[in-house]
Amino acid sequence: MTGASHEFQIFTKPAGPICNLNCHYCYYLKKEQLYPESESFCMPDDVLEQYIVQHINACPESLIRFSWHGGEPTVLGLDYFRKIVSLQRKHKPCNRSIANGIQTNGTLLDDEWCRFLGAEGFAVGLSLDGPQEIHDRYRRNKDRKPTHEKTMRGYELLRKYKVYFDMLCVVNSYNVQYPTRVYQFFRQIEAPYVSFLPMVEAKSNAESGVNPLTVPDEAWGTFLCTIFDEWVSRDIGQIKVQIFEEAARTAFGQEHSLCIFRPTCGDIPVVEHNGDFFSCDHFVDAEHRLGNIRETQLVDLLELPAQRAFGQAKLDTLPRIVQKGERDRY
Repeated sequence: MTGASHEFQIFTKPAGPICNLNCHYCYYLKKEQLYPESESFCMPDDVLEQYIVQHINACPESLIRFSWHGGEPTVLGLDYFRKIVSLQRKHKPCNRSIANGIQTNGTLLDDEWCRFLGAEGFAVGLSLDGPQEIHDRYRRNKDRKPTHEKTMRGYELLRKYKVYFDMLCVVNSYNVQYPTRVYQFFRQIEAPYVSFLPMVEAKSNAESGVNPLTVPDEAWGTFLCTIFDEWVSRDIGQIKVQIFEEAARTAFGQEHSLCIFRPTCGDIPVVEHNGDFFSCDHFVDAEHRLGNIRETQLVDLLELPAQRAFGQAKLDTLPRIVQKGERDRY
């Protein structure tokens, strides 16, 4: 079977939007409403195997990368991920290799989980928004109890079992006010790699604009500048900060690795728990559902004109002067 014509990364949601937390700013929990008749949000075994086979066949590179997201994928339990690895081994061509990544809030990790993640070479993204009083403001469980302590327990276990991981810090309208405290916390716990993700979400009703938890634009700029001054003064080579690395790519004329900085997008679609294929993690809705892997092969979904148009629209709707600059660069 012919693979896709381009590289891609799929955010696979084996547990759909289900999560053990109820973070104030989470945009994905509400996706449960897309499946009102669903009795289970666990990807069935037959769909899981179809997906793994189709992903392997579609990947144009020798290294096949899987990205497991949610919701919270660890709610499925460790045996489910043992099954994932077993299926990957069953279907992996002998001349290729497989790498797995998982994004987690870390609260369900224990010794057995981290021993498995380390042994199987998983790369882990751990969501942590800063020191306890800042993290716990919005990241709470279903009973509204704080989660920082459990996340830090997961962090220490990842270190104990030498699992490769990075930190994902969502920057919202609250923690953006404390850039020095946030950054120094990550330095204090010896975080090796930190991604700062600005929280931006439109209002849920018919009103225009963004909701109050969205990070203000000028405050976001000040946040980054303050952290950059801290980082450049003592942490170059010690802590990697994703957004600074992306800025350096521009200086060296390199293509961006982070989709939000690319002139076009559409190469990071979503496969939901039932096999539904969506254009992007931030566009999981009826309009952007392009098919289902049980009916259409993944490679064909990736190549759909509608998916390519979705990615191209990002560039085509920019102001003309910006379009010219982007096209000249690439």
